[in-house]
Amino acid sequence: MCFHSKQSKDATTVQNRFKATIKDTALFNSQSEFNGFTFPKTPIITNAEPQIIQHFNWGLIPSWSKDNSIRAYTLNARIETITEKPSFKNYIQNRCLILADGFYEWKWLDSKGKNKQKYLITLPNEELYAYAGIYSEYTDQETGETINSYSIVTTEANALMSEIHNIKKRMPIILKPEDESNWLNGVAINNFKLPYQVRLKALNIDTNYTPTLF
Repeated sequence: MCFHSKQSKDATTVQNRFKATIKDTALFNSQSEFNGFTFPKTPIITNAEPQIIQHFNWGLIPSWSKDNSIRAYTLNARIETITEKPSFKNYIQNRCLILADGFYEWKWLDSKGKNKQKYLITLPNEELYAYAGIYSEYTDQETGETINSYSIVTTEANALMSEIHNIKKRMPIILKPEDESNWLNGVAINNFKLPYQVRLKALNIDTNYTPTLF
């Protein structure tokens, strides 16, 4: 899964990498760690406006939802069931790139998860990348506020992530740069399941040990 992500690059670097302009620079906030369960606004690019970097809330709220409480369960969307789940199936053509340069995962050292090791997962050179994502537009029935939100699409863990995320064995789909436009343009979702993957490295936060790249 992916509940803790980071985007630590400056605005100019992000705009140059994705060849897009930040819509509201006041919302741009580089952070070493975003906690999904605080439902932060983070930078994304939608297929509707691929030249603009916008800020949507993490945790997709379907348009039919009575309130926003569902977002605690929609931070991630499993690629294997995304076309079936009521929360996601109407949004599979609402594609987005979720901009980041790392995410965090915890390895369980015992069966109950009382002892864990925290890892930072990045690309080999710690450069920017995009998660595959989907998004929605929701209107709060009480306030009339429009909330734009997203989910990160996940797949089975590869060899490296199976060692780290050793209980649920999941990982976010990180797109190859050449596939970012394919994702936005609606290429079949199943094309992005494992074994589709990019090379990653993992840093043990406690020991600064870096496992082998996969």
